[in-house]
Amino acid sequence: MYQAFIKQHRLSDDFIDLAKTHFVPLAKDIIARQSEITIKNSTAHNKASPFFVGVNGCQGSGKSTLSDFICHYIEHMTDLKVIVLSLDDFYFSQQKRSQLAEQVHPLLKTRGVPGTHDAAQMHDIFDQLTQSSGSIALPRFNKATDNPFPCEQWPLIDLPVDIVIFEGWCWGVSAQTEQQLITPINTLEQQFDQDAQWRTYVNQALINDYLPLYEVMDFWVLLKAPSFDCVYQWRLEQENKLREKSDNNDNSGVMSEQQVLQFIQYYQRLTEHGLTTMIASCDRVFYLDEKRQIEKTTHKKQNLK
Repeated sequence: MYQAFIKQHRLSDDFIDLAKTHFVPLAKDIIARQSEITIKNSTAHNKASPFFVGVNGCQGSGKSTLSDFICHYIEHMTDLKVIVLSLDDFYFSQQKRSQLAEQVHPLLKTRGVPGTHDAAQMHDIFDQLTQSSGSIALPRFNKATDNPFPCEQWPLIDLPVDIVIFEGWCWGVSAQTEQQLITPINTLEQQFDQDAQWRTYVNQALINDYLPLYEVMDFWVLLKAPSFDCVYQWRLEQENKLREKSDNNDNSGVMSEQQVLQFIQYYQRLTEHGLTTMIASCDRVFYLDEKRQIEKTTHKKQNLK
């Protein structure tokens, strides 16, 4: 089981110890919680629904690998059906973001922050996943072309689904206060958002569109970076992997080092906000060091819905 996963994700054998020590206990906890929720809903004669797991981690923290492993492990060890969704797969197209750039603020042309995702589509997908029969096409975004894949290339999943893992860099992050929005935190905001119009729009998108979707989650996991300083190096590694996977004629969206340095500034405000606010609301927190090794883990007792 482990070797197949390592080969698929191009990981070192060190991942086996990491998985056995930290990720397998998490997967077992999710299985137990899913069972508790299912029994509770059955007893109360409620409609069956997937157990939703929200995973937060800054760029390059390993949240996609963690999510995929949890899926791989649970499906290997049980008869539960698990799917993984990424916030990244709900980005608007370049055309839609260009419209936002013209109508709201130029910085919205760049994907990343709340307001550049199709929240209505997320809501629709979550709603479809509660159905007990039929099938559903799951959106996929092509970062190399900076546009969604054609709908006919989206994977088709048969329902019902037992566990849904939803991962994203700002997934679960709360909105900021008006006072917090006043002072620019980097050169991007200082130069291109002097009146705070962009970050205010992003903050309002969080309140209106994202916070209601957070309520669907039954369980929260946080991969906590030591600081935002790590994001640049971790993101560079992501881009290099993306470049290796892309065809020579299909890598226009892969960024250079300078582009990465500029790009991560879009994420800085909410990443730093999440690092200081999300710990209290998460059921499992993995504290990472600068090399993404887990230094410690904390748990929180789950309150069933």
